[in-house]
Amino acid sequence: MTPDSKPRDLAWPEERLVRECCQGNQAAWSALIDRYKNLIFSIPLKFGLSREDSADIFQAVCADLVAGLPSLREPKALPKWLMQTTFHQCLRWKKDRMVLMDDVDEMDRQPDPASEVLPEEMLYQLQKEQGVRDAIRGLSPRCGRMVQMLFFETPARPYQEVARELGIATGSIGFIRGRCLKKLRQALEQEGLE
Repeated sequence: MTPDSKPRDLAWPEERLVRECCQGNQAAWSALIDRYKNLIFSIPLKFGLSREDSADIFQAVCADLVAGLPSLREPKALPKWLMQTTFHQCLRWKKDRMVLMDDVDEMDRQPDPASEVLPEEMLYQLQKEQGVRDAIRGLSPRCGRMVQMLFFETPARPYQEVARELGIATGSIGFIRGRCLKKLRQALEQEGLE
């Protein structure tokens, strides 16, 4: 698969993706994790956790997903379920760390992770971020890859490298980028994420 191509499974709506996962389709599981990996991983980072701890939480959420997906009543609720589950895993991680540090007094003041609700402001921000990821995924493969390379990779890639990877002339990047951003803006406006 080239960097420009995207698995057909990624274009499936949540309903089909969830159904295929529940039936044991490994390609669907890969597509589901690929679709939501950035959402899941971003939450522990927002809590200021290290990349290593965030990776541990990611693994725990994936295990929860395998166990909980068959009981998900509404597939469209999957992103919010993932946000809430990841939030709970972060709270558990924090509570477990306090136990390890023998800070029992502080631990007693911490809320029970299972009873905590994701703060509304964070939920709104996470939904917006996922909406942007979904809109980028909805672009043509070349536009989606260009947006990823130009705006989401650190350090920023030189235009020559972007052009080489996409198989286009370096001088055409500005024009193509403008068209891609226009399509992205239209997709975001349609979703109410201006």
